[in-house]
Amino acid sequence: MPKTRSQDPFRHVSQKTAQAKAKPAAKAGARVAGPRVERGVVVRKPKPRKQNRKKAGRGYTAATADKYELYQKAVQAPELDIAFLRRVFRTTRGREALHFREDFCGTALLSATWLEAGKPGATAEGFDLDPEPIAWGLAHHFHDLGPKAAGFTAHLRDVREPGTRAYDVRVAQNFSHFTLTTRREMLEYFEKARESLARDGLFVLDLYGGSDATEEMDDTTKFRGFTYVWEQAHFSPGTGEYVNHITFRFPDGTALERIFSYRWRMWYLTELVDLLEEAGFKKVERYFEGWNARGTAGDGIFRKGLRGENCVSWIAYLVAAK
Repeated sequence: MPKTRSQDPFRHVSQKTAQAKAKPAAKAGARVAGPRVERGVVVRKPKPRKQNRKKAGRGYTAATADKYELYQKAVQAPELDIAFLRRVFRTTRGREALHFREDFCGTALLSATWLEAGKPGATAEGFDLDPEPIAWGLAHHFHDLGPKAAGFTAHLRDVREPGTRAYDVRVAQNFSHFTLTTRREMLEYFEKARESLARDGLFVLDLYGGSDATEEMDDTTKFRGFTYVWEQAHFSPGTGEYVNHITFRFPDGTALERIFSYRWRMWYLTELVDLLEEAGFKKVERYFEGWNARGTAGDGIFRKGLRGENCVSWIAYLVAAK
């Protein structure tokens, strides 16, 4: 019988790791060259809320909570993601990666983590059409990087548009490429991604599947100070149309209902592999998540394999080599 883990695809790391803190607010001090925004104007650059560290996370309400902070606590584990990307590049290419591109970047947390962990000369570029999360990320993630912050450029542009350099690693994380709902769109995106890479560059996608992936259901997870709800609201098997929402609920009974919503196409792993190969990638490798010691949940560790395990819910990376 297939093993069972949470239906929520975002829960691919342990709760402890997923609650890694976001970067603290900007500190006063000497000015250094900072990140840049290309094409378009970031219209809102909010100031982080001041918090008592001892009480942080205990007093969330719908009126005071920051949706991006909660999203990062509940969903993202940037240190694990960047460690995986660096390890795969180093072991397959025999050198350290310097130049990084994050498509559908949102708050650009991955880009900031890449720069923080990177060597001198490392760069990161984030592409997204929504200026609001980029503005939030600029306010929260880059000031404490010091001179390294100058290595980041935010592009308010479509992910199929070119950047400024050849990338060692280019990624689309948190299933964001599912927003491309036609074969033509996805193939064009993959072709552009391949063109943008360095001669030995890698293009990396994450994805999920399994029988639970298309069930119309809610999955809840309790974090310190709030409850995270992943809602799979609608799936149409004839078209692959897929509607999902994220809600945050708080101890005082208030909630940020459906504060994030996604209208995706559910792409299957073999469909994406075929499209990557059609786009000209020489090799596409699969990395599947392992299980914890009890066999009840994913362990956040991804290992290379061809077939994977028949689970009701699974998570994988596709690593495409130019």
